[in-house]
Amino acid sequence: MRRPPGNGESASKGPGGWGLWGVQESRRLCRADHDRCQQALLQIGINMMALPGGRHLDSITLPGQRLHLMQVDSVQRWMEDLKLMTECECMCILQAKPISLEEDAQSDLILAGGPGPGDPLQLLLKRGWVISTELRRIGQKLAQDRWARVHSMSVRLTCHARSMVSEYSAVSRSSSQEMGQIEKLLMEKCSELSAVTERCLQVENEHVLKSMKACVSETLSMLGQHFGQLLELALTREVQALVRKIDASDNIYTTESTTGNLFSLTQEGAPLCRIIAKEGGVMALFKVCRQDSFRCLYPQALRTLASICCVEEGVHQLEKVDGVLCLANILTDDSHSEATRAEAAAVVAQVTSPHLPVTQHLSSFLESMEEIVTALIKLCQEASSGEVFLLASAALANITFFDTMACEMLLQLNAIRVLLEACSDKQRVDTPYTRDQIVTILANMSVLEQCATDIIQENGVQLIMGMLSEKPRSGTPAEVAACERVQQKAAVTLARLSRDPDVAREAVRLSCMSRLIKLCRSPSERNSSDAVLVACLAALRRLAGVCPEGLQDSDFQQLVQPRLVDSFLLCSNMEESFV
Repeated sequence: MRRPPGNGESASKGPGGWGLWGVQESRRLCRADHDRCQQALLQIGINMMALPGGRHLDSITLPGQRLHLMQVDSVQRWMEDLKLMTECECMCILQAKPISLEEDAQSDLILAGGPGPGDPLQLLLKRGWVISTELRRIGQKLAQDRWARVHSMSVRLTCHARSMVSEYSAVSRSSSQEMGQIEKLLMEKCSELSAVTERCLQVENEHVLKSMKACVSETLSMLGQHFGQLLELALTREVQALVRKIDASDNIYTTESTTGNLFSLTQEGAPLCRIIAKEGGVMALFKVCRQDSFRCLYPQALRTLASICCVEEGVHQLEKVDGVLCLANILTDDSHSEATRAEAAAVVAQVTSPHLPVTQHLSSFLESMEEIVTALIKLCQEASSGEVFLLASAALANITFFDTMACEMLLQLNAIRVLLEACSDKQRVDTPYTRDQIVTILANMSVLEQCATDIIQENGVQLIMGMLSEKPRSGTPAEVAACERVQQKAAVTLARLSRDPDVAREAVRLSCMSRLIKLCRSPSERNSSDAVLVACLAALRRLAGVCPEGLQDSDFQQLVQPRLVDSFLLCSNMEESFV
């Protein structure tokens, strides 16, 4: 099951600070003081915009062939490297390879199999991955002052860099002067790194080593910058060739193959998506989507566009080529297949993502919004699978953030009835990711007065009650996070709707208050989520204001009467009893 686009989680990983791919370390909310309540309140706002997953891998994975990671000893590593190195480079590796078995010497990452002949993209991606990994690991060993490992890995890095330069020169077209200059700078820095780390092996004075360590670190940083520049230049050349091929081709098989290659590149992360957008990839793909002779390629082209539009540059290019109008035409044309319209919905979801600030300035979208919203509701209603419904509902959820007028349109189109009916259809709504989209739409629509009446008529309070009990099936971090968002947004929706006394009384009748109390008092019920806790406390207080008789004295005194921050601290510090 594919998760919808539109989440800002998509980020490429790699060697920290070394050129094209950079490590981004996650940070956790501090839970030590009263500020946690304010952070949880902020998290509610963030989670209301959260969509599960993205379409981009966080690390480099090669299309059509996976990287095989093996644990090998030094000799076997050398034997594997023989496939990729020239004879002189193998001699360098043999001389620098440590004989002793260090505790981490067995965990070297190697690349099984060489790049295919005449395939510069595969070569660049494989070599780029290896060099990025080596740079990151050298930085780690340098921080640990393990000079023997730093030197041996520096020599190996030099071999990989030399191989990438020579192999790419052999299979690529004529090299530019700029690339030649960067190649020279890269190899100079590699030689400098090997030389200085070799000198460090002979130094015993700690003060001298400390000053030399700063020099090594600076050299390593410059080497990473040159590598990133070289890799970006080379990849830009290959992307330009693919885009020109798509733009000039009138052969369906050539266009299909080239578009597939371009889609594979988008999966390598945001940096490559920016290159593709910059080099005219968006324009070329929309050209495909405007030709009837290429109708069978629309889904593939649209999926590629959705991936490119995860970056601001892609959205800018989409607006420049009037892409929104093209998407609206595809969505409203019933002659297109469901798969084509679903992929168009995925592009809409991506370009309206609240995580991309540029989407707020899509003036062309407002002109076609009513047509698009109507088509998306119809797609949700007629969806034949969970994936189609997920993409259409994700687009609708993002649009409700994009413009408040969209919520009024959804009310007029009976969206609440369509969405609530879908919840009872396991073929369309079968994952917490899909329920996350539905409850997001309901939460944003619940600010409208008329929404409460429609919710009651469609028995929506009971559905929201069920969402407060959302539990993950697999226990994966992504699914657990999706369940937390469902619980939190369900509580927010209930709090907003409970302005209407009829909704509040119906919620009390369905025992929503007891469920909210359990979520507040039992951390395991909400996966210890502060955002869920704050949302539940707010909903409980709103219900208690209408029907205070539904609360016991202890619950009222601890969860309703104190300040919100005091109740939050009380509940967040509770320890469960297993007696």
